[in-house]
Amino acid sequence: MLETTTARVDPAAIRAASERLDAHVRAIVRWHFDPATGCPFWLERAASLDFDPLKDINTYADLDRFGLFEDEWLRGGPVRRWVPRAYADKPIHIFETGGSTGVPKSRIAHEDFRIDYSNFSETLPDAAFPKGSDWLMVGPSGPRRLRLAVEHLAQHRGGICFMVDLDPRWVIKLIKARQMDQVEAYKRHVIDQALTLLRAHENIKCVFTTPKLLEALCEKVSLKKMGIRGVFCGGTEMTPQFHRFAVEELLDGVYFAPTYGNTLMGLATHKPAEPEDNFAIIYYPPLPRAMIEVVDPDQPFELADYGKTGRVRLTTLTKEFFMPRFLERDEAEREAPCRQYPWDGVRNVRPFSRFATTVVEGVY
Repeated sequence: MLETTTARVDPAAIRAASERLDAHVRAIVRWHFDPATGCPFWLERAASLDFDPLKDINTYADLDRFGLFEDEWLRGGPVRRWVPRAYADKPIHIFETGGSTGVPKSRIAHEDFRIDYSNFSETLPDAAFPKGSDWLMVGPSGPRRLRLAVEHLAQHRGGICFMVDLDPRWVIKLIKARQMDQVEAYKRHVIDQALTLLRAHENIKCVFTTPKLLEALCEKVSLKKMGIRGVFCGGTEMTPQFHRFAVEELLDGVYFAPTYGNTLMGLATHKPAEPEDNFAIIYYPPLPRAMIEVVDPDQPFELADYGKTGRVRLTTLTKEFFMPRFLERDEAEREAPCRQYPWDGVRNVRPFSRFATTVVEGVY
């Protein structure tokens, strides 16, 4: 099946995507290592490199020369070392990821989240996410990128975004303390907020939420009868089994748009489901702004074969944030290019199985 899928893709389209990525890499590396525009972190780090990024990085493959990006670099301050000099006088957002224990990772942003979600908007069918409709966002709030990103998505499509308060760090603490009655009470609190908004605002036609919260919401009401046309859904509980459950039982014909994304990358687009996929969830990264690849866990600069399982490796390439070769806490199967996306994708992303500790997913 994978060979057949690859064969359907025009080789010229694959070459064009690769050339586009290489050109983007050259532009982004030159931006971040130019003293006039680059960020202090990379300008300072250039002195310790055994190559000259401005001369020696010309293709996407050349980024291997930077080695692996360490997530500890993003913990703590000063965070302005990540602000490119070109944006020194611009309003800067700070988004966090992690932080249920210890210092969270921080990512600065100026316009990236708006650009990412404006581009993602083009992949959503208007019949399921009608222009001018309002949205309900039932997901992590606070310092997380998702809150402002989904709001921008709604605004970009001509709507207003209604939101609930949700602190997943508190839920994780409750789970670790085995206070499951309090976890359920907090979940009910979140769902009650969502139901109040759905019943009060009839122009809400689109919902963003996580798998666990979608299931809890659908236990209370029929989203279809409430007038919802499309559900945009993301989180670590997204599995083929949940995909089938959502489509066949929870949503009763409401369009289901799964996604894979995070604060460091942005978001990947789901490939429209086909019968032969058997409810596998297949994502393609937003080339050239970010790439997700599946690599050998023991040799993280070697790609896994198509269809094989490996660790997810992320490279982010925007003017605001340059992050080459970061190993995610996820694993997946490497997916071949398809006609819509003539570059590599990932299939059935899930927590990396080699980690000794269990990932606490809470309300996700």
